[in-house]
Amino acid sequence: MFKQAFSRLQAVFQSPAAVPEGTRVYAVGDIHGRADLLDRLHDMIRADAAQAPEGTRLVVVYLGDYVDRGMDSKGVIDRLLGTPLPGFEVVSLKGNHEDAFLKFMSEPAFGREWKYYGGLETLMSYGVRALPLKDEPEAFIAARDELAELMPEAHRTFLDTLRVSHEEGGYFFAHAGVAPGVPLGEQAPEDLMWIRDEFLQADGDFGKVVVHGHTPEEEPVVRRNRIGVDTGAYITGTLTALVLDGQDYRFLSA
Repeated sequence: MFKQAFSRLQAVFQSPAAVPEGTRVYAVGDIHGRADLLDRLHDMIRADAAQAPEGTRLVVVYLGDYVDRGMDSKGVIDRLLGTPLPGFEVVSLKGNHEDAFLKFMSEPAFGREWKYYGGLETLMSYGVRALPLKDEPEAFIAARDELAELMPEAHRTFLDTLRVSHEEGGYFFAHAGVAPGVPLGEQAPEDLMWIRDEFLQADGDFGKVVVHGHTPEEEPVVRRNRIGVDTGAYITGTLTALVLDGQDYRFLSA
């Protein structure tokens, strides 16, 4: 029933904002270790982009939360480090789960918190055997040390170089959202990755329409000041991309 309801959202709507002329943007919601769904969505994006007019500038924005919860975080990053969408400009944003993952790697004691975000699944995807099933400091240190040996250097570089925001025309992209009342150019990284209720409940103009993930819903959420694209892939089995073309927008779901 969920799939049937969601399919109705594939129609084209218009937004008060627009992307630059000659540009088509695909904004991918929270993946959370679902490499299988990402593969399917990439197939759909390639097919959709093939229908764009010749010379169209193609951009894909990944909204963050590549790791945790799902069982193949390593596979997700492997795919993002490849070239799944040839000819696209790629923007990869940092989500709060990447922020937590990096914190664990520098401060193993943070693992006591991170493992309840889905961190154990991420460690398993890298082949870590010293899983910290008990909240003992030595266990988190052992897990971090083993992870450091197993993680490809390219993965660490990817995580270290993620951006926290991106802009295209009248749209502003951030993992979690923005702090109301703060100019977009002055937003704190912490808010861009972690904010929730204050942003979600705001009905004022943010300066641009904010495209975000972070807060899962069964269907994409469209408000005049924001569009939420997190459809809870790790639990619903549905990964969503927002497609922006001029003032038009629509959704692809895998």
